[in-house]
Amino acid sequence: MKRTLINQVSKNLGKKILVKGRVINLRRLGSISFVLLQDRSATIQVVWEKELAAKTGDIVELIGQVKKDERAKGNYEILGKEIKVISTSVEDFPFDLSKNELKLDLNNLLNYRTLSLRHPKIQAIFKLYDLLLKNYETVMREEGFVEIKTPKILGAASEGGANFFEIQYFEKSAFLAQSPQFYKQITAGAFERVFEIGPAFRAEPHFTTRHVNEYTSLDAEMAFIENFYDITATLNRVLKEMFERIGKEGKEYLALYGGQMSKVPKEIPCVKLAEIKKIIKEKYGYEVPQETDIDPQGERLAGRYAKEKYKSDFIFLTHYPWKEKPFYTLPDSENPDETCGFDLIMKGMEIVTGSQRIHLYSQLIENMKKKKVKPAGMEFYLNIFKFAMPPHGGWGMGSERLIQQILNLESVKEAVMFPRDVKRLSP
Repeated sequence: MKRTLINQVSKNLGKKILVKGRVINLRRLGSISFVLLQDRSATIQVVWEKELAAKTGDIVELIGQVKKDERAKGNYEILGKEIKVISTSVEDFPFDLSKNELKLDLNNLLNYRTLSLRHPKIQAIFKLYDLLLKNYETVMREEGFVEIKTPKILGAASEGGANFFEIQYFEKSAFLAQSPQFYKQITAGAFERVFEIGPAFRAEPHFTTRHVNEYTSLDAEMAFIENFYDITATLNRVLKEMFERIGKEGKEYLALYGGQMSKVPKEIPCVKLAEIKKIIKEKYGYEVPQETDIDPQGERLAGRYAKEKYKSDFIFLTHYPWKEKPFYTLPDSENPDETCGFDLIMKGMEIVTGSQRIHLYSQLIENMKKKKVKPAGMEFYLNIFKFAMPPHGGWGMGSERLIQQILNLESVKEAVMFPRDVKRLSP
């Protein structure tokens, strides 16, 4: 008998079918057992009227007849006839997978990650994440971008600064990529529009609800731009289309978190960073510390302002200070102390950073000198500017932060299957 997935059970009313999956809950009422069975598509109740050999956690094959029962979840259940235990647990399960909420603190949730991934609500995070990755790729292709894959073991730190992981590479030292920055600029010079979905590594000693040391970045670079507003406009379109599609395809996952996708405006509001700092101080009585461009509390208040002023969950903050941005970021021609750089804030948290890049060789070298960035190890990158590069720029978007904000998760680590932070290297 061919296997039937649980989400196809309704098409087999009255028929005898074979289902396979995991017993995630088992209740006995007298001589009758109620088995909650889970496969990759859904869960269903199986009514068993004989002695049952299986227990919670077991992997089983089950043959039974499909019945309609409006009291059951999904309005259908299976009257079990035959069961075969394929694999059984040798220990009791540490928590109840059948509960709607998995009541574990973050530390235990991640310590038991290999098992907590079996819970339907946890699975919903990563099924929505799957839709996010699929739709980013699809929409970027529709916008004329070519997907690339760039190396993650580099001869020089990709941001030209600190916060990198140094590794031994045979007889040399190498670095884990902080971003695909150099390579996406190089390839934009060849293909005009490129994007990548790939890992990034930051050796930042943060232990917060918004940082991890390995994350999946949604990157893009585009050439022949007039200014960085071409970049923000493209990103605006991409996010709007992505969110609309994810909202339609991921309704059941969003429902488990009591929400829906934020509406992306046709034009996300743009405010200069210097201006938003003044607004935050005057409107909310908070002054962003001078030693930072904007801190987490400043971002939260910028998000609050966007909601109150524009009824938007999104706001672009632009013209970040020259001293805070990497050497390849284009200084603003009207005010060299500022740059053509931006961040996108969603619900009070930065999810995207981007900029227009310097495309003239002489200007790039001069900017490196001013920032005291040494060219050693970057020659392959710098040399492309000797052979003419078009005006270009792009963005990097934290995919896990995006999921965190969509589902209002307390920590970004909940949106990472196996997070890596200052204290965690396992599982």
